[in-house]
Amino acid sequence: MARPLILVSNDDGITAPGIRTLVEVAKEIGEVVVVAPDGPQSGMGHAITIGNTLRLDRSIAFDDMGIEAYECSGTPADCVKLAKHHVLKDRKPDLVVSGINHGSNSSISVLYSGTMSAAIEAAIEGLPSIGFSLCDYGHEADFSHTRPFVKQLIEQALKHRIPENTALNVNFPKRSNEAIKGIKVCRQAHAKWQEEFDERLDPRNRRYFWMTGSFVNFDKGEDTDEWALVNNYISVVPCQFDMTAHHNIAILNEGWEL
Repeated sequence: MARPLILVSNDDGITAPGIRTLVEVAKEIGEVVVVAPDGPQSGMGHAITIGNTLRLDRSIAFDDMGIEAYECSGTPADCVKLAKHHVLKDRKPDLVVSGINHGSNSSISVLYSGTMSAAIEAAIEGLPSIGFSLCDYGHEADFSHTRPFVKQLIEQALKHRIPENTALNVNFPKRSNEAIKGIKVCRQAHAKWQEEFDERLDPRNRRYFWMTGSFVNFDKGEDTDEWALVNNYISVVPCQFDMTAHHNIAILNEGWEL
């Protein structure tokens, strides 16, 4: 029986520790092909390359594991497009996984995330997909505790199939002395980044800005991804790319003079 074909991508770049963890786990389950950015692409959202050249080269990043891998000059969404239509043009992946991202992609961060954009691009292309993120921005972030849960979620996705037009947004709590309590299927919390812009001067005395700020959670619900993560659960949020506010169609039709 043929092993499932799993496409792996990310936004931190093909040499990031998170993608190596993800590839190692995926390799236990199926045949793995990697198409990932050649450098960091965090915060790119769903950007695609339309005015510049796109380069795609074989990578040696996973030669030690015998994994076919390619590095791309474009965005995470570009990587998935090239993988489907060029690298794997005669084959259809059974699952696309993205990550493991170095930092949280819960709540509103899903809109900015290159990790999740790779997963959502796969869903747009009709491929089941999962984006994995670890809520740890530290330079020496430890991904080891995610391994059994990544394997469990990949196996469940292959066995039961992810609903059509849906990508799963999975976030892991930072490793701590407390064991992870389990996995919760959640909704996206109503929260946002409250940005501030620090005005500075460069060595030539020219003004520039550095974006800072803090994360503000307005949501008191106990069914959200933010609640799950704070309480040491893994959050799983099913995401869709149809951004229509369906419940507001009637309001506009009935209340506006159109």
